Amino acid sequence: MVIKVLAPIAVTGLLLSATMGPTQAIAQQVVLAQDSSFIQTAGSLGLLQVKLGKLAEKKGSSSVVRDFARRMEADYSKVNEELAAGAKQAAYPAPVMLRQHKQVLERFVSMGRSSFDKNYMAEMVSDHGEAVHLFQQESENGRVASLKQLASTTLPTVQQHLALATQTASSVGADVTASTSRERQGS
Repeated sequence: MVIKVLAPIAVTGLLLSATMGPTQAIAQQVVLAQDSSFIQTAGSLGLLQVKLGKLAEKKGSSSVVRDFARRMEADYSKVNEELAAGAKQAAYPAPVMLRQHKQVLERFVSMGRSSFDKNYMAEMVSDHGEAVHLFQQESENGRVASLKQLASTTLPTVQQHLALATQTASSVGADVTASTSRERQGS
């Protein structure tokens, strides 16, 4: 996975160092690595949202949780297509689910129905807090124009998802104070 992500960066770095001075080439590699990290992390989060959404439609006991899950599945299916197209346009590999997100999915697959709604919604608040931060950073600091534009246009949707996740979490009694304060500290 790391090789797939870093190989295009290394090749680009070699080409850049041939046309620029070494300092400029290193700076350009750092910039490209930041954009690559955005596309991989945001893409992985999006893939997780779709899979968790499908799971929540089956395991969720509350209708508001199942409705939220359906919306996340639909919205992130579209976002994932845009992220994959953005990755392709920027010559990055298509996003795949990262190990940390696979572990989250595995935890929910093995979770019982009785605690699913609260845990799922707490996870949604946390994930969307992370997503808002990612998209905001890329929209402000991204160097690949197409990815920066994608982040800027998607950010309002991700912010709406965070607000909806927080509202839905409150309605099912999920404790989101720890995850929201953790998100604020990480920002």
